[in-house]
Amino acid sequence: MAWKTFEEIDAWKLARVLNQRVWDLISEGAFGKDFALADQMNRAAGSAMDNIAEGFDGGSNAEFARFLSYTQRSCSEVRSQLIRALDRNHIDSAAFEELVEMVSTIHRKTGGLIKRLKS
Repeated sequence: MAWKTFEEIDAWKLARVLNQRVWDLISEGAFGKDFALADQMNRAAGSAMDNIAEGFDGGSNAEFARFLSYTQRSCSEVRSQLIRALDRNHIDSAAFEELVEMVSTIHRKTGGLIKRLKS
């Protein structure tokens, strides 16, 4: 891989945007009062970006791939939490669709990285 820092990885950049969008959502209105869901979503979104960073410095392609799989799991967790937030009327369908697309893209990009690392 040609990256010098994890900040250069597209999936990490998008996960950073996701993390900020989630923070913006949970910091406003009724969502902020749903403490358990807000906290869990904040941690899962942060984990998506943090696992890319941690795996990047893992010392081997296998270790990096393992942490990227954790990123994928965090993306799935955020997606499930977004469904819960939609069901509780904390977010509207437009925000839901935007964030689900973002999560899906991060999941797909990390999957592509895992394949490259394992080949």
